[in-house]
Amino acid sequence: MLAATVAVLPLLADGPVLRDLADTRGITYGTAVTASKLTGAYGELAGEQFGALTPGNEMKWESVEPTRGSYSWSGADRVVDFAEAHGQKVRGHTLVWHSQLPSWLTGGGFPAAELRTLMTDHIAAEAGRYKGRVDYWDVVNEPLDEDGSLRRSLWYEQLGESYIADAFRAARAADPDAKLYVNDYNTDGLGAKSDGLYALVKRLIAQGVPIDGVGFQAHLIIGQVPATLEANLKRFADLGLDVAVTELDIRMALPVTDAGLAQQKAEFARVTTACLAVARCVGVTVWGFADSDSWIPDTFPGQGAATPYDENYVPKPAYTGIAEALGWTGGGDPPPAGSSCSVTHTVQNEWGSGFTAALTVRNTGTAPLDGWKVTWEYGAGQRVTQAWNATVTQSAARVTAVNAAYNAAVPTGGSVTFGLNGSRSGTNPPPTGLLCTTGS
Repeated sequence: MLAATVAVLPLLADGPVLRDLADTRGITYGTAVTASKLTGAYGELAGEQFGALTPGNEMKWESVEPTRGSYSWSGADRVVDFAEAHGQKVRGHTLVWHSQLPSWLTGGGFPAAELRTLMTDHIAAEAGRYKGRVDYWDVVNEPLDEDGSLRRSLWYEQLGESYIADAFRAARAADPDAKLYVNDYNTDGLGAKSDGLYALVKRLIAQGVPIDGVGFQAHLIIGQVPATLEANLKRFADLGLDVAVTELDIRMALPVTDAGLAQQKAEFARVTTACLAVARCVGVTVWGFADSDSWIPDTFPGQGAATPYDENYVPKPAYTGIAEALGWTGGGDPPPAGSSCSVTHTVQNEWGSGFTAALTVRNTGTAPLDGWKVTWEYGAGQRVTQAWNATVTQSAARVTAVNAAYNAAVPTGGSVTFGLNGSRSGTNPPPTGLLCTTGS
């Protein structure tokens, strides 16, 4: 596990926490990240604000299998470890794609049978490595052309449409509990490409292929957010599948204007609202949360500012638009589900048989706290051996922490941190049922 900080950035002290707001609405708000940047302000924001992480590049084929049969997991491991340390879900991206393939694969001239085996072996290796640690997999990414027909990729040219079904079956065999998705772009509204995706998904269902969900990338432009987004999400959900917005950004022409930022705010809110309106929409992921970590300027010269934070990690109006769509009305962090405090659990250090964790209690209400209690369960046999800044007791898996006399009072918008040492005999997964209540 990576050491992780629990500090709250000054710019967040009086602002909403998107992951908390999303939790109260029954969805997950996530972000794509770059593994090498998960430190400092970038790491703090990624861990503080988002409930799920997607590795932007670290799980793609050229990253993890640059040489046939030789794997490099460091970047992907770092993202997964960070997510676990911050109680976040992981969206694995991606197992089979036509792009970012290593040259040994694209130039190998493999016959169909061998290529199919290479594909399924790769899926078995990658999905198998993260079995039980990745919540969703983008199994097949961007299989369609703009007219809705299947893309003439290496996979389709050699293997035909059957490569898609085989990829899903291999992923299910490697990790039976992960949710398996097909993911594509320019399919966000009703149209030829989304019709092609809809037809493909229906064929997969009819074949008994283990597909659980459909991802809509939503790389959008201000002023061009599809009016039919919600209706499109709903028709896929009506097939009995989960849906998710997986790579949301909304770009604009540079230089940035106040009018552009205001429109972008409204459109981030609109996409978020569309997900909330569809019962089987499980969440939204922004494709990089800060403009300094966005792919847009390099790909679309003269365009950019596509994310909720600027290049200095200052929240833009889009951030507020997301929060408001999730139910925030201003005045501090959102109160989660009938309470006026929230809590985060962060593993700061691990060694062979033990670990250190820090828990931060935040006042999310409109009045000072006078006492707080935190409860959770350690599901893998972990035991608390020492604690500070709180009275901590444990009965079987259930742990209860009550404020000390000197930190019972927490001002509106303020926070306190307590810590513990624990023992473990194996893995150290995040706690479940983490809950903060007021009054000691």
